[in-house]
Amino acid sequence: MIRYTLQCEAGHGFESWFADGQAFDSLSRAGHLACPVCGSARVEKALMTPSLGPARKAAPTGETPSSGAPEASPAAPPVPSRAEIENALAVLRREVEKNSEYVGMNFAAEARRIHDGDAPERSIYGEARPEEARKLLDDGVHVMPLPFLPRRKAN
Repeated sequence: MIRYTLQCEAGHGFESWFADGQAFDSLSRAGHLACPVCGSARVEKALMTPSLGPARKAAPTGETPSSGAPEASPAAPPVPSRAEIENALAVLRREVEKNSEYVGMNFAAEARRIHDGDAPERSIYGEARPEEARKLLDDGVHVMPLPFLPRRKAN
C-alpha cells in the first residue's frame, strides 16, 4: 500500500491510499478519483514529504542530536469536533435529499439506465450491493457512497 497526497484543480488537498503507483495511475486515467471537497475529477499527486522511520541511533525524544533543543513539530490541522462532523453530515443529507431522487434498491439499475441514455438525466441516490457499485464503476458510471443511511434504515 502507498499513501499519496493529492490535490484537485481547485487546490483542495487530501490523502488517499492505493495498492501501488500503477493503481493510482489506472484509477486516475479512468476518472475514478474525485476531490472529497468539491467533487472535481481532475486530481493529481501533490508534493509530499517522504515517510521515513527513525534512525538506528536516534536522539532522545524531543531533542535534536546537535543542539539538545526540542524539535519544532509542524502544526497539525484542527480536528473537527463530533458536533461539527454531525452537523456537516446533516447538511449534506438535507442537500442530497432536496436535490436528488431516492430510487431505493433500484439504484444500480437506474444509474445504468441514466448512463446509457435510457432514462432522463438527473441526480439520484439509493442503495446498491458493493459488487453492483464496483461493476458500475468498472463500466464508467460515476457513483460514490454516501456517509449516511437512508432515513428508512436509520434508527
